[in-house]
Amino acid sequence: MKNLIKAVLKVMAEVKNIEKSMTVGTGNASYKGVSDKDVKLKIGEAMQSNGLALFQTKVTPTIRVDRWEEMDSYSKAMKTKQSVFTEVVTEYLLAHESGETITISGYGHGIDSQDKGAGKATTYALKNALLYLYLVPTG
Repeated sequence: MKNLIKAVLKVMAEVKNIEKSMTVGTGNASYKGVSDKDVKLKIGEAMQSNGLALFQTKVTPTIRVDRWEEMDSYSKAMKTKQSVFTEVVTEYLLAHESGETITISGYGHGIDSQDKGAGKATTYALKNALLYLYLVPTG
């Protein structure tokens, strides 16, 4: 476990911060966020240079679909709308080139009107697992 811990500490030392470079939403409801791409690039490079790899080993999803009727403003006809809420708990195997491993987990959720909720949830789970594993501040 000694090699794995040293490598994790080196990644923590290398990745001091990831800026909130993307704007999520529009208007008064918008906010700054850290992109998935930035997290994977910065942390991934540091992991690679320190002999670390991450493997997703398990995804436990919970899915809820809500449907309702709503008046379409264009056609003035009633239309069925839906919201798909996907929540996931994920597990990853963090491995060091020495053969030492540890299991870490992540949590994420996503909401979409179609089939993109699962992708949003798993992306969020990985991003949060990486940020919290290496205690990377954002912003």
